[in-house]
Amino acid sequence: MPGTDLLLSDAYDVLTSDVIEGHHVGQGVVDGVECEHLAFRGHDTDWQIWIQTGAQPIPRKYVITSKTLSGAPQYTLRIKEWKTDPIKDADAFAFKAPEGATKVGLDSDVMMEFDEIPPGTATGAKK
Repeated sequence: MPGTDLLLSDAYDVLTSDVIEGHHVGQGVVDGVECEHLAFRGHDTDWQIWIQTGAQPIPRKYVITSKTLSGAPQYTLRIKEWKTDPIKDADAFAFKAPEGATKVGLDSDVMMEFDEIPPGTATGAKK
């Protein structure tokens, strides 16, 4: 998943392990925050990162360009808030069904109607 490299304890080592060349592009502003803009070229990917200047040098924007896929798709991650404190509430990520939701078992008739391919998709005959 794009951006997970930024969460690693050894982020610098992982991010720069495949770097062929890097440049300090200059200063820029991301969401009103002054940043240093850095660009790096690797064998399979190019990436850019904007790091907040000042006492809190945190990443504010991260762009990854894949050079191995047709069209060179880019993934952009914009970071508005960076919290490094551990989550104290164990239920913070617990699923809470919305009011009125109904639980459906995987073997129910409702689930049997689902298919991987939406109806009307021209991909050949369904089996």
